[in-house]
Amino acid sequence: MRPIRYLKVTDEAAAVTAGALEETAFVAGGTTLLDLMKLEVMSPAQLVDVNGLPLAQIEVDGHGARIGALVRNSDLAHHPEIARRYPLLSEALLAGASPQLRNMATVGGNLLQRTRCSYFRDRATACNKRDPGSGCAALDGWNRMHAVLGTSDKCIAAHPSDMCVALAALDAVIRVRGAGGERTIPFADFHLLPGDHPERESALGPGELVTQVTLPPMTGWKQGRYWKIRDRSSYAFALVSVAAALRVEGARIREARIALGGVGTKPWRAVEAEKMMTGKAPSPALYAQAAQAALAGAKMRRYNGFKIELARRAVVRALDSIRGAA
Repeated sequence: MRPIRYLKVTDEAAAVTAGALEETAFVAGGTTLLDLMKLEVMSPAQLVDVNGLPLAQIEVDGHGARIGALVRNSDLAHHPEIARRYPLLSEALLAGASPQLRNMATVGGNLLQRTRCSYFRDRATACNKRDPGSGCAALDGWNRMHAVLGTSDKCIAAHPSDMCVALAALDAVIRVRGAGGERTIPFADFHLLPGDHPERESALGPGELVTQVTLPPMTGWKQGRYWKIRDRSSYAFALVSVAAALRVEGARIREARIALGGVGTKPWRAVEAEKMMTGKAPSPALYAQAAQAALAGAKMRRYNGFKIELARRAVVRALDSIRGAA
C-alpha cells in the first residue's frame, strides 16, 4: 500500500506552497478525486485539504457575481440571487449528479472535474490522458458517450461537467493564485483541447489554486433553460446539453451566447454560431442555421454520430425557449 501524506491548510499561501510539491493534489469535496484514487487512476503522494480556506462566499450585486471556489454546488444552485439573475447556472447545477454529491462537490472541483471516459477509468486499457503515449482505446472502441467537437487522434473523451457549460455561456472568469501571485483566466481559455497532450487539461500552472469564479452582470439578457438530454432523468451524464442566452434590442439580436456539453472535449462555446446570429431578427430559421454552424466541425466515430443531429435539435430548442424566458 502506498502511503499518502495529508495536510490541512488554513491560508492560501500555505496551500499554494504545499500544492507546488510534486505528486500533490488539492482536495475539497473529493467527489471525483477520491473515486479516481480508489481506481488507482490518480495516485497523489500528498493531499492538501483546502476546506479551511475562506473561499465559500457568494456575493451578487450590480457588478455581477463573485463565487468562492469552496462554495458547494447545492448552495450555489439554491442561492436566490443566483437563481434569479443566472438561471442557466442554477439549472445546470441541479441537472448534475445527485443531491448527495451536490452537497459535497465544490465549484473549484467542478471546474477541474475529470472525464467519465470508461477507458480513462480502466487501467487495463490504453489512455493517453491517464498514461501519455499509451494510445486511445476509445477511438475504435465503445465511444457512444464520447466527444464530436475538439477531438484529436490522441483523445476523444468528453468533458463531463454541467456547471461548466453554463459558465461558458455566461462568460465567466476564473481567478487563481500561485507562487507568482494572483491572475485571472477567461473561461474560454481555462480548459485545454487535447491535441497531442490530452494529459494537460487546464491552464493552471503547478501549485495554482482556483480561488473564485466571477460572472458579469446579465442586464438586458434573456436566458433560456439549460437543456440536458441524457439516457435517464437523474444522475446521468449528458449525451448533449445546451446553455443559451440572447441580448435582443429593437427586434434584433445584439449578442448571443451558446455553449454545449456532452459533445466537446471541453465545455464548448459555439462562437461561429453566435457571430452569424448577431444583427439578425430571432426566428426558427435563424436558430436552425445557428445549430448547423455550432456543429460544423463535428467529427463522428462509430457509435457517437447520433450526437451531431441531437445537438443541432437541442440548440434550436434552447434558443426557441428564450422567447418565453423572464
